[in-house]
Amino acid sequence: MKAPKALAVPYVVWVLIFTVIPLGLVVGFAMTDPDGNLTLENIFAMSDYMAVLFRSILFAIIATIICLIIAFPAAYIISRASAINQSTLVVLLMVPMWINFLLRTYAWMTLLEQNGLINKLLGLVGLGPYNLINNSGAVILGMVYNYLPFMILPLYSVMVKIDHSIIEAAQDLGSNKARLVRKVLLPLSMPGISTGVIAVFVPSVSTFIISRMLGGGTNDLIGDIIEMQFSGNSYNPHLGSAMALVLMIIVIFMMSLFNQFGSEEDVPL
Repeated sequence: MKAPKALAVPYVVWVLIFTVIPLGLVVGFAMTDPDGNLTLENIFAMSDYMAVLFRSILFAIIATIICLIIAFPAAYIISRASAINQSTLVVLLMVPMWINFLLRTYAWMTLLEQNGLINKLLGLVGLGPYNLINNSGAVILGMVYNYLPFMILPLYSVMVKIDHSIIEAAQDLGSNKARLVRKVLLPLSMPGISTGVIAVFVPSVSTFIISRMLGGGTNDLIGDIIEMQFSGNSYNPHLGSAMALVLMIIVIFMMSLFNQFGSEEDVPL
């Protein structure tokens, strides 16, 4: 019994140093003023940023839904391919993730700007130029592009384990494609959907690089405001910690709410 407990020591130390202590510091800063006195003023100050918080949640929800709509058929196609093709497709999916996050976002700036590649191509057929950057659409596009693999991979890992005979049985029993997806694939894929939604929503709601580079400063998200409290001209780590704490509570609440609907279900054929 002693050996297993000893093996857990590095994990406990890791969690303590990189999770418990940082969270304790966030809570401590959020609940105190610069003089170290206990206060709730930092929490109440969040009321001035509710519009930004709601925008962040809305953008994250939209990006998550779009990712799910794209990822579901993509993951199914990959899971039904041959073993060699599956490996190739997964590698192709992972390749963009090997490139620095900042460089990928810079690439989208080059594509979307007024004289960018997309507007130049549209100009060849007499269209444009269009305002494709510095708006909410560009921010959501950046979220979808950067976090789409986090939705596809969990779905793929679940779908690849679905026995093809189950799909054939549903088809033999008269299920059309829509009913097959709704009654068979969706329930069996719920663990992957739940994981993918969390993996996309959490970084989307707290991002600040994407909104700063593709939003043009007119679509600030709560991540931008938090980042400014720690490194901007309005340096206030106590307010920044309070914002991070409130955001963390909201995210945990929304994820627990989603998990109530994300449990595995029986598959009615």
